[in-house]
Amino acid sequence: MPDAAAIAVPPLPGVPHATDRRGMLLYGLLGFAAGLPFYMFSTVLVLRLQAHGVALTVLGFFAWVQLLPTLKFLWAPLLDRYDIPGFGRFWGKRRGWIMLAQLGIFTAMVAMAWTSSDASLGVTALFAVLLAFWTTTLEIAADAWRIELYPTQDEQGPIVAANLWGYRSAMVAAGSGALLIADSGGWAFAYLGIAVAAFLPFPILVAMRSHGSEGSGRGGALATGVIASVVILGIVAAATAAIGWVALSLAAHAGIDAKSNVTPWVLGLCMLPFVAMAAALPRIRRAPADAPIRTSVALGPYVDFFWRYGFAAILLMAFVSIYRMGDVLALNLSKPMIKALGYSLSQIGRADGVVALFSSIVGVGLGGWLVTRWPMSWMLVIGAVVAGIGNFGFVWLAHQPVAESMLYVATAFDQFGNGFAGAVFVVYLSLLVNPRHAGAQYAFLTGFAFLLPRLLAGAGGAIVGVIGYDKFFLISGVASLAAIPFVPALTRVRARTDGEPEDGKSEDGA
Repeated sequence: MPDAAAIAVPPLPGVPHATDRRGMLLYGLLGFAAGLPFYMFSTVLVLRLQAHGVALTVLGFFAWVQLLPTLKFLWAPLLDRYDIPGFGRFWGKRRGWIMLAQLGIFTAMVAMAWTSSDASLGVTALFAVLLAFWTTTLEIAADAWRIELYPTQDEQGPIVAANLWGYRSAMVAAGSGALLIADSGGWAFAYLGIAVAAFLPFPILVAMRSHGSEGSGRGGALATGVIASVVILGIVAAATAAIGWVALSLAAHAGIDAKSNVTPWVLGLCMLPFVAMAAALPRIRRAPADAPIRTSVALGPYVDFFWRYGFAAILLMAFVSIYRMGDVLALNLSKPMIKALGYSLSQIGRADGVVALFSSIVGVGLGGWLVTRWPMSWMLVIGAVVAGIGNFGFVWLAHQPVAESMLYVATAFDQFGNGFAGAVFVVYLSLLVNPRHAGAQYAFLTGFAFLLPRLLAGAGGAIVGVIGYDKFFLISGVASLAAIPFVPALTRVRARTDGEPEDGKSEDGA
């Protein structure tokens, strides 16, 4: 198991630290701000498009927007290297990026409200991608800031719990609140309402003290930051539109249409960088600290991960890609199965709005608390077991008579296991990263962790058509347990430090 000790980071002026409950409140709010937009470019967007008569095959393509967060390693190094003008000077690098991301989220959702008729699916797709991009950017910056401020396992537990409490509460609020608003006032008001709620942390961050000893110049820094943000948002929007146009043109030229299965190609392209780094491991392990491959802005953070862990990095990547497999596979198909069993939308809504939220909060809280007291190896095993039980709960539900109490039991087990395993997993991944590349390496690990599961989840409907819902959830439960055999090997993994030669001995031969 990698050494939990990390480089100590002293408290920054005006910034909450582990002993301050303000840290939990702030990260609960940041989690809430990141959780709200997620459903707006996924579940809520699909329902909106469906209401406007968009074909099912086209809806499948919009589901690919959810893959963008798995590719965040592509731009995460920029957040570790560069500051946002104005924002960065006064509030620091991490808060500066969070503030920019919040402006991006707000403008993207306002744009989605403005185009809520979905008259042009290309324009709708553009703003959905921008919303996913800036939501992911917010998560990258917030996670990097969290890892820098709270580097140890004991500190991570309560902060991760607070962050996930906020995130999961926001998902429930967006999933139910946006639909209630849309039902009474239309989709435009739904997106505007969620946009305002997601923007709440911005004025709070603005009101926080400077990251340095000098706190003057707040107004000038804010004005400069807003102007710089407008420019950056425009550049990102133009680049996204251009990339989308090129991608669609190439797809049309290659004969790819709505019925084409592009999953294998996407998976192959996504895996190429990691396969290349694994093949280059011997060279990476021999590279000195000043080698171009280790100092590169684009590749350096990821090369550093392989340099520190060597061939154990392959074991770690395999483990993280499997640990949440069961939960991700079950996510998209649990609601269709429940509906197919004969439960009404109101019954499903009550289970999601009350039981799911409470069970998830308890699971996250217990996982975040125990991870500060028990060895990480035990916590990983327990997390995998309770996540598997949550999936097996749907197998049990499929063979029970239709009763709302039965639905509550299955939902409670699923959400408790999901929350518990999620809290443990976030802390574990946070301890793997090098604090000098916190944003990029955490983005790499979390993106890779959900890449394979989300791609495989796209084929879940076809699998269910062959084996049925009960066997599908049996498989997803077993997938959760499949991570357990990795744990004994993980306990022997130790990160290499600067100055330590490739064979693991110190330079003096000790």
